[in-house]
Amino acid sequence: MTKTDLTERVNFEIIRYANCWEDADILLEGLSPMPGSKVLSIGSAGDNSFSFLITDPELVVAVDVNRIQLFLIELKKVCIQNLEWDETLAFLGFVPSEERLQCFDQLKSQLTSAARAYWDSNRGVIANGVIHQGKFEKYFQLFSGKILPWIHSKRTVNALFEGKTAEEQTHFYDSQWNTWRWRLLFRIFFSKYVMGKYGRDPEFQKQVQGSVSKFIFDKAAAQLASVAAQDNYILRYTLTGSFGDLLPHYLQKAHYPLVRANLGRLHLKEGFAQAAIAHYGKFHCMNLSDIFEYMDTGLFRETAGTLVAGMEKDGRLGYWNLMVPRRISQILPESARYLQAESECLTKQDKGFFYNGFIIDQVR
Repeated sequence: MTKTDLTERVNFEIIRYANCWEDADILLEGLSPMPGSKVLSIGSAGDNSFSFLITDPELVVAVDVNRIQLFLIELKKVCIQNLEWDETLAFLGFVPSEERLQCFDQLKSQLTSAARAYWDSNRGVIANGVIHQGKFEKYFQLFSGKILPWIHSKRTVNALFEGKTAEEQTHFYDSQWNTWRWRLLFRIFFSKYVMGKYGRDPEFQKQVQGSVSKFIFDKAAAQLASVAAQDNYILRYTLTGSFGDLLPHYLQKAHYPLVRANLGRLHLKEGFAQAAIAHYGKFHCMNLSDIFEYMDTGLFRETAGTLVAGMEKDGRLGYWNLMVPRRISQILPESARYLQAESECLTKQDKGFFYNGFIIDQVR
């Protein structure tokens, strides 16, 4: 598959992700950008690109091949720039609000003409809270709203997130959560077919070997039986369709002023990561999300070479493996080295419990 094949086969005219489902805490710790760094970040929903703004960068470039995702990031950017923290939570959909459309009408003049036209024709998405309107979010909502009630009561779901010791959490999972219905319906819903139809595009799973449902079930089991489950906003949304009182990194109250102060350093670029390198030059850090997941080995090698060439010496690349093992330092050992101990330590802390591993490579 080539990059052109991907843009022809995948629909990039929808919001695929209204939130980033990768853990910004381990991303920032793993890449550790110095003040004044140039950071390239796969755009997605923008959350992790915003998070980099707290590191006092020279520049953060959010790049995405999907222009609708960039419209979403632009909307969030204008929102943060103009609204106070609690107003932003209400506008985006973290808390209830009846005033989102009125608020949008006050903000939309600050959007680019293309973004303004898109959101004006999708006002219902804003009215219902944009963070709930991506295809992947709808997939989680289908599970939490239609499937999980056949497995567990709301009381049991709430009990999962209540404060418990490590031993109590494990006992709760073994004795009350891990029922035959949970095992059966979870594996059906998170199968390759159902996920391809309602969640991730089937094109993103073509390189996957083995059972998708067994892999995700085993990863979920480890998280659910751990005390880490109690404060995991990703798990909370997966099981309830809401973040509750937990917030993504960029919108935590302590981070909001810094994100807001540095918004002018965030630039949006449509295209593949290579286009950002051509336009902005070399970077010190790259957040590559899980872009290698859909690539065959040939395209992966070609892309990896271009990305490494676009990095400053000693710069770090961070990315996730889901079900397809990919590591730049493995295929280009002369150009990059694997920071194994750090990668493995951060993987154990990852709130994105379904990922197989978080990789940090350092350019030689």
